Amino acid sequence: FYGTRTLLQLLPTTTNFESAEIPAMTITDHPRFAWRGMMIDSARHFIEVDHIKSFLDWMAFHKLNNLHWHLSDDQGWRIEIKKYPKLTEVGAYRESTPPYGDRKGSDHTRYGAFYTQQQIQEVVRYAAERHITVLPEIDMPGHMAAATAAYPYLGNSDLPDYAPKVQNHWGIHPYTLAPTEAVFEFVDDIFTEVCALFPSTYIHMGGDEAPKTQWEASPRVQALMQAKGLKDGHEVQSYFVKRVEKSLRARGAN
Repeated sequence: FYGTRTLLQLLPTTTNFESAEIPAMTITDHPRFAWRGMMIDSARHFIEVDHIKSFLDWMAFHKLNNLHWHLSDDQGWRIEIKKYPKLTEVGAYRESTPPYGDRKGSDHTRYGAFYTQQQIQEVVRYAAERHITVLPEIDMPGHMAAATAAYPYLGNSDLPDYAPKVQNHWGIHPYTLAPTEAVFEFVDDIFTEVCALFPSTYIHMGGDEAPKTQWEASPRVQALMQAKGLKDGHEVQSYFVKRVEKSLRARGAN
């Protein structure tokens, strides 16, 4: 496959392929890196399947072999999860979007969309035909405003005035998943469906920019910290990550 990519790269871009000539030569061509990847973010802005396929074509042309697909964030949940339909019924839509160049502004237009599981399988299949592995990212425990808007119990719902919503603006937002058994059951269910859709041995669980403010204010999390001997919010996140890692490994993922 990659030999044909090298051949295509030898063709002059200004020449009709039917009459192009390639000089005789010997090529020794091998990648410097085994992992050659790109990342697309469908959470902030939905990317149509046809556009993703075009992106995969160009990745293949340049011999890239891993696509990191960011599918959830504060501004939208983009992957259909059959056991939790509100993730897309509610979490896939936000009230508005900041206009380009104005991070605090609003276009006053409802925005949203999501990928069905059939569309996910279509993209994964198309990528595999081009020797590309698709690695999904479900970002947690932070960047979960869309998920907690859909299912408020997933967050720190014991806080006063707790009212999560799908975020209209960029940046870091306080809505984290609560480290409860109900949430870990949700995580298990999510990754059961995700791992069935993506044959990749790697699944990205995010882990970045998880504010500790809600955990530090939550009586429920404070009780957990005392019971587990966790000193601060950073250790709460470590506890959370280890539980998610266990869930992924149980499903054959890393």
